[in-house]
Amino acid sequence: MVNLRNKFLISTRISTSYNMENILLDTIKKLSQLEGFKDVFHEHNSNNAMPSIDVLQEIVQLTRSILFPGYFGDSAVNSLTMMNHIGVNIDRLQELLTQQIISGICFNHPIEIDNKDETEQLGRKKAIEFIVQLPEIREKLHTDVIAAYNGDPAAKSFGEVIFCYPSIRAISNYRIAHALLELEVPIIPRIITEMAHSETGIDIHPGATIGEYFTIDHGTGVVIGETARIGNNVKMYQGVTLGAKSFPSDEHGNPIKGIDRHPCIGNNVIIYSNTTILGRIKVGDGAVIGGNMWVDVEVPAGAKLAQNKRPSL
Repeated sequence: MVNLRNKFLISTRISTSYNMENILLDTIKKLSQLEGFKDVFHEHNSNNAMPSIDVLQEIVQLTRSILFPGYFGDSAVNSLTMMNHIGVNIDRLQELLTQQIISGICFNHPIEIDNKDETEQLGRKKAIEFIVQLPEIREKLHTDVIAAYNGDPAAKSFGEVIFCYPSIRAISNYRIAHALLELEVPIIPRIITEMAHSETGIDIHPGATIGEYFTIDHGTGVVIGETARIGNNVKMYQGVTLGAKSFPSDEHGNPIKGIDRHPCIGNNVIIYSNTTILGRIKVGDGAVIGGNMWVDVEVPAGAKLAQNKRPSL
């Protein structure tokens, strides 16, 4: 009786194992069918590495340590060791960024890169062209720090703003990414701004154009679209969206890409929390837009928009 029971159990296990293997094999076959993976499969040359999130995070940290020495990277740096600090970080930045740019180029042309030497030269050239812009990027970020400090009575020092404020982290990533995008570096700029999006909750597309003395108070939930244009001395609060109102379609019903579809914000504008501004409209210089507003028409210079006051009870 015991032997029959054991044989039955063994037979059941074998049958169950066989069925499970067949189920897994059937799943593998389904996942391997062309119609299932053709739109989500990245076929690339085995010699071309994919862009690396970890390396790009190191690149951002290196760049921050160059732009804000003492706050990021080696905290022991001083005026006597500054040139060595900058030089070491620039060397490392050039090495890592060159390789990531090459990976980005190969990502956009996965199996079409024939001349490896030419691609490497292009990657090195763009990395150096980016590094040459770092003094200008620092100057712009300096204005952003000033704007954040002057605009927030809770800020005790520039150092607190640089080290703690999520807006400066997000704007730093944006200004780095925007410079790379202007150099026509593919995919890498978008990854860098999405890293800041994940870190801070602030979503700034690298294609947006943002002037000096830009600040975002608190910051969580801010969205700035690809073709948005923002002037100098603009302040936003949390939850502001500069988005697209509609997407014109081609003859196949697909959205047309590459067209201007986001707002243009003038100089000296303030936009309060949770306001949504949509479409290719202009907000004139000196305008103030109150919180929780929906704006999809032109706003004249100097205008002050606010919700109607609640009636007296």
